Amino acid sequence: MKATNETALALDRTDKAILRLLQRDASISNVALAAKVNLSPPACLRRVERLKETGVIRSTVALLDGERLDAGMVVLIGVVLDRSTPESFAQFEAAVQKVSGCMEVHVVTGEFDYFVLLRTRDNQSFNRLHAEQLLYLPGVRQIRSFMGLRQVLSTTQLSF
Repeated sequence: MKATNETALALDRTDKAILRLLQRDASISNVALAAKVNLSPPACLRRVERLKETGVIRSTVALLDGERLDAGMVVLIGVVLDRSTPESFAQFEAAVQKVSGCMEVHVVTGEFDYFVLLRTRDNQSFNRLHAEQLLYLPGVRQIRSFMGLRQVLSTTQLSF
């Protein structure tokens, strides 16, 4: 059963310590994790499995370095749709997930309907991506692109 906002999982100090450690290094062994939080390995494993089953831990992934993989340019794109209907939102959302280098898509308030975060190699590759994919997204009235100049902070760690 996944926890929802209405049924948020109550986390004790040990659960929070486990989550902080796993956010820093999810490859830590269960034995090492258990020692750091003063639990037996079986008790620690049960807690981690419960955190996974309830959806607090969504997945365990490897974080890749975009610079080293020829995807060093970060582009934040503001998108305005021509209509605000459930169908136009659904069509856009299905299509944008297929855009090369697309990493995040957020419905937002204000001037734009969506913010899209993507990674690409450089200006030329972004221009190609814009001409070949972004211009053909369904229902788009306006796209405004913002190129990242320098990364100040990027984290996957939640504080609690």
